[in-house]
Amino acid sequence: MKYNRLTVSKVLIIAPKKVSEATWQREKDKWEHLKLLRFSTVLGTQKQRIKALNAPADIYVINRDNVAWIVEYYKNDWPFDMVVLDEASSFKNKSAIRFKKLKAIRPHITRLVELTGTPAPKDALDTWAQVFLLDQGERLGKTYTACRDAYFTPARMTKNHMGQLVGTGYHFINDQTQEAFFSKLRDICISLKAADYIKMPDKIIDDIPVVLDAQAQRQYDTMEREMVLEVAEDTLDVGSAAALRNKLQQIGNGAAYMVENLLQPDGLYLESRKTVDIHDNKIEALLEMLEQLGEEHAVIFYAFQHDRDKILAVLAKDVRFKSKTTKLFGGAEDEKAWNTGKIDYLLAHPASCAYGLNIQDGGHHVVWFGLTDSLELYIQANARLHRQGQEHTVFIHRMIVVGSVDEDIIAGIEGKDACQEILLQRMKARIEKVKTSMT
Repeated sequence: MKYNRLTVSKVLIIAPKKVSEATWQREKDKWEHLKLLRFSTVLGTQKQRIKALNAPADIYVINRDNVAWIVEYYKNDWPFDMVVLDEASSFKNKSAIRFKKLKAIRPHITRLVELTGTPAPKDALDTWAQVFLLDQGERLGKTYTACRDAYFTPARMTKNHMGQLVGTGYHFINDQTQEAFFSKLRDICISLKAADYIKMPDKIIDDIPVVLDAQAQRQYDTMEREMVLEVAEDTLDVGSAAALRNKLQQIGNGAAYMVENLLQPDGLYLESRKTVDIHDNKIEALLEMLEQLGEEHAVIFYAFQHDRDKILAVLAKDVRFKSKTTKLFGGAEDEKAWNTGKIDYLLAHPASCAYGLNIQDGGHHVVWFGLTDSLELYIQANARLHRQGQEHTVFIHRMIVVGSVDEDIIAGIEGKDACQEILLQRMKARIEKVKTSMT
């Protein structure tokens, strides 16, 4: 488009931070007809970003957190006639600053391309903001509310803090509205399934049941009972349901954040968060599994900082793994080191490397020590290894504490029902189960 058809002159790619650091720049070197394209990476301090924008280049890459800054920097002198949104689902929130800023500058953009593997991570309404950036409201409506009212109906109505009725868990009104909704998008959206066009490696799901010992099970049951009883089933909302599940998941993983009030010299109390270690059942299961992998490398996803700290400490101390190189994922250098076989265990939070990174060359084992409620993060994180170029069968090892909320999370992921309404219903079922067991 730039040099053959002369249809674009200046291109901006907006991507997640880790991806914007090096992924696009490295990918272009793999293609003979793209090697001569000049890239300028717009990252760092404001001075560094301005310098990168003024450097001669064909393509400029910036991370999505700097969208507001670059829009303000250029304002009506916006120079990019083509913009690419890598992981467009990060613009699904109509209230986010990045969406509002890009919406304001959209009339200055001639060609906009969106790329995502998860366009509707929660429900089809997630696509409204993304489609609006494509056509400025031509197909699904000028406002989110207009789109919602035309095609969707709430699963339930609740009162907000102001006593107003609000809907949650929106779904299509009927099959006809669903068909009408998607038909609006057929001329501007293309869905490509990798397996239909390229040879994809096999993927095997390996669920590892973790059974708590008697003492740990008593601790889990006691804490679950005490926390569940603090929440009334009929007043449970999304916030309290998510907080309850979060705490129970921490306990299942082996530790939990607890809040304590510390008395200060001035007589006032300071609220402090500390980590309480509860059991080692899950970490022991992880070590056993890694030992079985032998010389195979693995990406290990954790959910909480205390998970991360515990894994790092145990791997460094255990004689079986002292010769192994364990690294907490930090950016482009770690991506390169992993792909060249210099890292045995790459530890990461799914949110830090779920998008765009190509780490399929360094291994084919994904370990979920701490699970995620987000279907989007789950799919994207697994796709870092299960993707084009992977030469081996990919194993997805999921560590699931038996009888815990881990099972609820897996059920949500497998049912592709990771929406707020399902979260509420599952947590209500758990509350009822606990209450029944006490009678």
